[in-house]
Amino acid sequence: MHWSEGPLALFDLETTGTDPQSDRIVTAAVVMDEPGCLPQIHDWLVDPGVEIPEGASLIHGVTTEQARAEGISAAVGVAQIADALLAAVGSGVPVVGHNVVYDLTMLRAECVRHGLVERAGAVAAVRPVIDTIVLDRVVDPYRPKNPTARRADPARCGSRTLVDTCRVWGVELSAEDAHGAAADAQAAGGLARVLAGRRPELLVADPQELHDRQVGWKRAQAEDFGRWLVSKGKVDDVSREWPVA
Repeated sequence: MHWSEGPLALFDLETTGTDPQSDRIVTAAVVMDEPGCLPQIHDWLVDPGVEIPEGASLIHGVTTEQARAEGISAAVGVAQIADALLAAVGSGVPVVGHNVVYDLTMLRAECVRHGLVERAGAVAAVRPVIDTIVLDRVVDPYRPKNPTARRADPARCGSRTLVDTCRVWGVELSAEDAHGAAADAQAAGGLARVLAGRRPELLVADPQELHDRQVGWKRAQAEDFGRWLVSKGKVDDVSREWPVA
């Protein structure tokens, strides 16, 4: 049996912004997903303790007022999220997410912020991790955003966002559901299982081996993007670190 036929811990965060070091968690989901079983969804609404920018609220639907009225305190929420994720890892279940390096880096930073030092260290060491944006780039490295002479079918074109990637690979995720933490986590799980069958190097029995392969793939992908940035006269500031930056 290879990893995609077994249980997965699906993970997603929605936040106040895109900087893991300065932004805050607003919602989170850890979904235990095993073929043939109903998913076990653990989700959180957190009061981040800061204003949620309007742009972020437009994406995930949570306002500052709602988070303050209905959310649990950030310190409690961050501890619970980390504990749920680490419990899954402790039982040998791979952590799956789309661009999950962002989510894990954010969670570690939040643990540090709230004095959860041991949890921060454990999150930094999480493995095995399966990142669907890394796998997607391995399977389909030259996908254009829009149709080209080489790829005219618009259904096979799109960005690396979760919504576009799910559409390309036939995984259900509506625009209305996207950016809900539980919906995004489950979509990433479906995407991981679909991508697993697309390249033989993804179909390994041991997810630890796949984790190690992704370290190299991520580095190569980042270096390729960095070279492209330099060719355009831009600064190569692309992190090579994975799964925590």
